[in-house]
Amino acid sequence: MSDGQYGILVIEDDFRIADIHRAFIEQSDGFYVVGMARNGSEAKAIMAEQATNIQLILLDAYLPDVEGLELLWAIRRDYVHVDIVMVTAAREVETISEALRGGVFDYLIKPIEAARMTQMLTRFRREREALANRAEMNQDELDSVLARLKPGEPLRAKSQALPKGIDRLTLRRVIDALADAPDSLTAMQMARIMGASRSTARRYLEFLVAEQAVSAELGYGDVGRPERRYRLLEAAHEWLASL
Repeated sequence: MSDGQYGILVIEDDFRIADIHRAFIEQSDGFYVVGMARNGSEAKAIMAEQATNIQLILLDAYLPDVEGLELLWAIRRDYVHVDIVMVTAAREVETISEALRGGVFDYLIKPIEAARMTQMLTRFRREREALANRAEMNQDELDSVLARLKPGEPLRAKSQALPKGIDRLTLRRVIDALADAPDSLTAMQMARIMGASRSTARRYLEFLVAEQAVSAELGYGDVGRPERRYRLLEAAHEWLASL
């Protein structure tokens, strides 16, 4: 892990999709890209050199030199500390079932919505942080850590408490700013409106994305580089009122 961040290896043979994954990860707090592999051979080489820096792998089921599921089992055997998320167009129940038996952390079917990717990364970070530096847990603590979301269920649906570093009044300012904006906003634009740092604005925006009050998508800025843009969802004010 680098500076408290989680390293991700992207295994994807389509360079366009791989670049989208990279841009998304680089704009997600707490994560960075360790390497990009276009096939199984490149993936194995990167793992051999960088395994200690990789905590999560995004794995496609279709690779030119190896079946994704075959690579999944090989990684499971040799690198037990790494979590794997299948990111693939494979919809066959047989493939999904084997991936689940292989212990994948999640299974994302292409094309992937930004909110779904954010949900996965948020849950991954939450579970890793909850398990870090803990010698043991009771059943209630374990059940809380291993809770899986139902479709459409907010991450904190069963709790009214806000996480550390998230203030209710500031949340309202962010939501109001998104509501007043004629178009989606970047974290930098929100930072200017808030009079805060970009990292602070992004923290609030990503929290709202995880709570499904805000959507996130990749757009292209003036210099042609992809940037993460945020748009308010209809349920945002209702969600805020429920806190």
